[in-house]
Amino acid sequence: MKSLVTALAIGLALAFTALTVLAGQTESSEGLKPVSSFAAIKNANERSLALFGEAAKVITHPRCVNCHPAGDRPLQGEDGQPHLPLVVRGPDGHGATGMRCTNCHGPANYDTARVPGHLLWHVAPIEMAWADKSLGEICQQIKDPKRNGGKTMQELVHHMAEDSLVGWGWNPGAGREPAPGTQKEFGALVAAWAESGAACPTP
Repeated sequence: MKSLVTALAIGLALAFTALTVLAGQTESSEGLKPVSSFAAIKNANERSLALFGEAAKVITHPRCVNCHPAGDRPLQGEDGQPHLPLVVRGPDGHGATGMRCTNCHGPANYDTARVPGHLLWHVAPIEMAWADKSLGEICQQIKDPKRNGGKTMQELVHHMAEDSLVGWGWNPGAGREPAPGTQKEFGALVAAWAESGAACPTP
């Protein structure tokens, strides 16, 4: 009996170790490079492009793109499927009359039912649609005050680094993959991109 218990204990320990290693690999593979890793790129334009490319791991992630749909219907899941049940953007981005976002989405994630939530839950304005666009197109769009909600570059950096709804992407609740890295790391990349000239890839 004692040998059986010992064998079970060893087996559990090995399983825990394996899971820990796998978790570490997942965290590493989904991380973001720090701003310092781009310091060796002396050409400011090339460094700016590289910084935006790293930040794009977040910008093009489903946690962001799903809320920046090309049409009036938000997306969901890791593969960007149309939202079920059928809902639409509505005139203010908070859903149509009688089918408001807050009918289902509360002020916080409801993991029991796997329903995401946030106090500011809504769909991004159609001017900020990212789905089905190239990285260069998204970059130009982000910089354009006519299509980014009238934000200056400083306000844009603050939005990316501090906005709590953007931050939801790193705390999306049960069954959803978080955005890569952390919001702080992402914000630092966006700030460094702006400081180096805010270069955009070719559309």
